[in-house]
Amino acid sequence: MSKNTALMVIDVQNGMFLEEYPIHEDERLLNRINLLLAKARESQIPVIYVQHNEEQGAPLETHSQGWEIHSAIAPAPQDLVIQKYEPDSFHETNLQEELTARGINKLVLSGLQTDCCIDATSRRAVELGYDVTVVKDAHSTCGQGSRSAAQIIDEYNQSFAERVNLIETSGVEFN
Repeated sequence: MSKNTALMVIDVQNGMFLEEYPIHEDERLLNRINLLLAKARESQIPVIYVQHNEEQGAPLETHSQGWEIHSAIAPAPQDLVIQKYEPDSFHETNLQEELTARGINKLVLSGLQTDCCIDATSRRAVELGYDVTVVKDAHSTCGQGSRSAAQIIDEYNQSFAERVNLIETSGVEFN
């Protein structure tokens, strides 16, 4: 990967780490994202955080404690933070304008949730012509009904592999 690449960290906010909706391997996820952040910053690759906004009373209520980006992977002053209201990080946001202004055409995606915002953002990025990599072990979700989070993640990793690059954290190199 090169200087026309950006690391995106999607929806890793306090309100996503609630006991009633446990994120699969949450500590490992935070550790892997931290490793990606270190690699990106060492290579002077832009880091873009995407922060989801919800209505009053919701877990990601705008400007609430739950809305804040998790302190374990907090943005650095030079990082860009994009605000969104829909699963697709490009929908009615300034993300595409910011990427264009920085000459970025390759995106490395990590964060939450696999089956919602990671999926929607990766699909839209491909439609828009970006070269997309989803970090196989640096996105997560919670179980739903009879399906475990691990089953959902495996299913989506298979789907991602059909349309984007799929690489484990250890294999991501920005320089």
